[in-house]
Amino acid sequence: IFSIVVFGSIVNECYVNKDGQNPELLCIFNENESACSYGIAVGIIAFFGCIFFFVVDLHFQQISSVKDRKRAVLLDLGFSGFLAFLWFVAFCFLANQWQRTTMSTGVSQGADAARAAIAFSFFSIIVWVALAVKALQRYRLGTDMSLFATDQFPADPTAAYPGYPAGSGVESTETYQSPPFTETLDANPKGYQVPAY
Repeated sequence: IFSIVVFGSIVNECYVNKDGQNPELLCIFNENESACSYGIAVGIIAFFGCIFFFVVDLHFQQISSVKDRKRAVLLDLGFSGFLAFLWFVAFCFLANQWQRTTMSTGVSQGADAARAAIAFSFFSIIVWVALAVKALQRYRLGTDMSLFATDQFPADPTAAYPGYPAGSGVESTETYQSPPFTETLDANPKGYQVPAY
């Protein structure tokens, strides 16, 4: 949403006439076209990146490969960190150019949009840093394989083993309910010491 505010306000109100005689539209940020172009570009990249990673998050549980899940989380981490940096540059660049802007009639018409673009580029820094931290936590959580292999392990380790589904070709009316090899369960087998991590 912040990216929409930034590039929307720049596109809609940050191109103004310097005076009434010249019909050419100039960027409101110190008449520097690069400032407006950079703000628009970062806003559009952030918007489409958000859509892409929203779709990836929706389909994350359907990704069966552990390597693909790990790549998705690393891509999210890298993209979030990179966009936090781009928004930081955008905030500094837009604020610097706005500070150097001389106020005129045309500039005062788009001043609120320029201030909104600067403010929401600052808010975007905070949001993208938070997303990068969240992706880093998700990556660290996945190193113990619980994130990347959620469907392969049962939720409760003491739960009974499920029986064969009906119609599987196995002719049995009882389902197997006890864990296998119960007679050899020993808390500390001889000669084996539990490693300390």
